[in-house]
Amino acid sequence: MIKFFDLTRQYETMREDVGKAISKVLQNGSFILGEETGAFEAEFSAYCGTRHAFGGANGTQAIEIALRALGVKQGDEGITVANTAYPTVLAILACNATPVFADIQKETFLAEPSEIEKKISKKTKAIVPVHLYGRACAMDEIMEIADRHAVPVVEDCCQSHGSELMGKKTGGFGSAGCFSFYPTKNLGCYGDGGMAVCNDKSLAEKIAMLRDLGQSKKNVHDVFGLNSRLDELQAAILRKKLPCLDTWNKRRREIAKAYIDGITNPAIELPEQNGKGHVFHLFVARNEKRDRLKAHMESHGVQTQIHYPTPCHEQKASDGKARAEKLPITEWNAKRILSLPLYPELDADEISKVIEAANSFR
Repeated sequence: MIKFFDLTRQYETMREDVGKAISKVLQNGSFILGEETGAFEAEFSAYCGTRHAFGGANGTQAIEIALRALGVKQGDEGITVANTAYPTVLAILACNATPVFADIQKETFLAEPSEIEKKISKKTKAIVPVHLYGRACAMDEIMEIADRHAVPVVEDCCQSHGSELMGKKTGGFGSAGCFSFYPTKNLGCYGDGGMAVCNDKSLAEKIAMLRDLGQSKKNVHDVFGLNSRLDELQAAILRKKLPCLDTWNKRRREIAKAYIDGITNPAIELPEQNGKGHVFHLFVARNEKRDRLKAHMESHGVQTQIHYPTPCHEQKASDGKARAEKLPITEWNAKRILSLPLYPELDADEISKVIEAANSFR
């Protein structure tokens, strides 16, 4: 069986370096907001092309903290998409704000800028575009709309580590960019972890306080904050992984190209390549008989997943908390999407088997 994702393979290539990084932290005896976290924040900020970065407990809280730092509160609205993982919505709800959903582009799976603009109201205090599956949103159009309406943008970059648009990496377009280091991400740690990056000094100071119990300095709590700090062990591991990220992303694009070139079954709709703008966190295809295709692939020894089968606006947790919407493209898409295995450690034989299985579907 070709696993949908196999974390052990990457670890085997880094076992020695990771072991040394963990040992160093254990020997130092500092586990929270120490030198490893500070060093990784500086390195990741430089990688993203931003001035500031703050490690947090996870990507969800990174988004929440960025929104709270921008003043999003009860009675406000935050616009996002409904075909994302639910944590994007949870971050808006955690601010006691109302999620408002914009429909997506059929071709890219990403937010349609004109649909975002239609949802802007006097209550809109943030736009949260999601760089879904590893592809950058149309940030030039989204930022033009946001600037015209004076609404801040918090980028959900939890699936787009290293993705670029017009030579600029995701995370550097809006007021803040938020990342997850969940183990299966393009840059993942061995537990939970997150990061918020930004360029504005005043916003950076607020994020720094909010992620550390609302403290301006030790035992001085100026705001109602969170306990949301990236720990030293995870930061040390991520420091070893970050220099590999571009190589891993390049390999992801190579595998995606192999799929796009090799899967010739006209019943299966494939994603666009899109150069460095797509780092293929996921390779998401579409088929009118998705469930049959999924069963077929697994009968041929290929694990698949669905990201995501139930859109956020149709989730029970959204009842009474999100603005009721009809999102025809989002809903149409959710019934047809299927993610194929794609991670840097897949070998040529496995890639061929995935292609063969897809092409044999009838």
